[in-house]
Amino acid sequence: MRRTASLTTAALLTVVVTLGLGASTQQAAQGDDESMREVMLVGNNWAGTATIVDATTREVLKTGIDFVPDKAQEIADIKKKPDQLAFYYLIQQGPGEGHDQYVDDMFTTKDGKYVAVSRPSFADVVWIDLAKAAAGSPDSIVREQQMDGYRTDHMGLSPDGRRLLVSDSTEAQVIEYSMVDEVIDGVQVKMGDRLRAFPTGETPHENNYSPDASRIYHASIGKVYLPGDQHSLGPIKIGPLHDAIKGDRWFQIVDNANFEITHRWDMGKELAEAGHEGMSAAVRPMAVAPDQRWIYFQVSYFHGIVEFDTQAPDINGKVDYTAGGIAEPREGRVTRLIELPNRVPNMPLEEYVNDSAHHGLAMDTAGTTLCAAGTMDDYAALVDRETGEHRIYDEQTTGHAYKKPYWTTEGHGNTCWISLSDSDAVAVIDFATGEELAYLSVGDHPQRVRSAHVPESVVATWTEVGTNTGPSHSGSGGLIPFISSLLGRALFLLDPVLPLR
Repeated sequence: MRRTASLTTAALLTVVVTLGLGASTQQAAQGDDESMREVMLVGNNWAGTATIVDATTREVLKTGIDFVPDKAQEIADIKKKPDQLAFYYLIQQGPGEGHDQYVDDMFTTKDGKYVAVSRPSFADVVWIDLAKAAAGSPDSIVREQQMDGYRTDHMGLSPDGRRLLVSDSTEAQVIEYSMVDEVIDGVQVKMGDRLRAFPTGETPHENNYSPDASRIYHASIGKVYLPGDQHSLGPIKIGPLHDAIKGDRWFQIVDNANFEITHRWDMGKELAEAGHEGMSAAVRPMAVAPDQRWIYFQVSYFHGIVEFDTQAPDINGKVDYTAGGIAEPREGRVTRLIELPNRVPNMPLEEYVNDSAHHGLAMDTAGTTLCAAGTMDDYAALVDRETGEHRIYDEQTTGHAYKKPYWTTEGHGNTCWISLSDSDAVAVIDFATGEELAYLSVGDHPQRVRSAHVPESVVATWTEVGTNTGPSHSGSGGLIPFISSLLGRALFLLDPVLPLR
């Protein structure tokens, strides 16, 4: 299964690139005839497992789902090739903090029966049969695609669920894959087929689609696993040396129709132009406002949030730089920094995990409140977008450990879902009230948290429905959702279990 061919056929690639966003002439119906459960999908990176939580009741439905059933074979294959083995140990001792990175990102298919998983240590993305994986079957992997490089990272799912973007960490590119079986202009496309790619800076990171899927917002973070974190030694500026070590770090907007780069900014230079010299160019997690004009993002080493207006005229009206041959856009400027508490002011920058001060940013549905993961500060924060005022969530304010928060995302019911990687837990915060609604134990080093839908036929096979594992806290959630959930489960059990394809 390892080393799947990069492209299906030249004809397929031509068709897909030509059509861009074109609709399929025959698309497989997925999830239309079956009741689905909205869930929180948690990837436990160091454990190589997943935990699934009911998004409404906030109850753990299933945990310990194995996403690396082929681990022994993968490691045996890696050990046969010196270059792959070298990167395997580099990933383990660098980004992995001494651990293998088995589960970085995950998205389910539209029918909820399969989960695409990026696995950094194995430099691949796999499509896993969720029912088989939850049952402990060793043959749960149905497709595998190897990166051109040596590591995978963040992914992105198109709004219609048809396309998946995967960051190919060491090859400065993002690769697109199909998430469905469909026929496009007479050409068969299978789930897991590789389609297109667009270029990036060093170490491509996060990928986000616009709601209409016309644009892709992408950021690269540079070689975070290398030293040279300081921009200066006392009064002596060493910015050029820092840039040379870390590599090209760009924020860019991609036209999804043709995968062309329409805008590419060097945020280090944009920050300097706005009067904030010596800050990193590496854009970490981002949150895009509902109007798609304002971008909020974190940058390496900064304890806070940067506000960027993509449509405002450039500050000095000059082309001050080119990034990968693309001239500085004539629009786009840093408008504000929102500073959050720095609880480790004396920590050397080299000790920041993968150069992150903060790593995780989400925004509520109204676009008024941000939810930030204060990774090195051991807190999460709700931040008023207009005023910058914040509310801190940590062990002191909640009674629960908030150690090394690593991701935030928007969840069911206008909530913020937070992974607490060093606490092996996830927290759920209500954007509107600020209440901590749940605190749940999961697996070893939870990292990415994603919203998903799973067929009730799959949920019905799990023996852990309605139970939490380990110490946890959950708000009431309301009596009506609880009764509705019970009725839904009971009614579903009257139906036959639908077979998986």
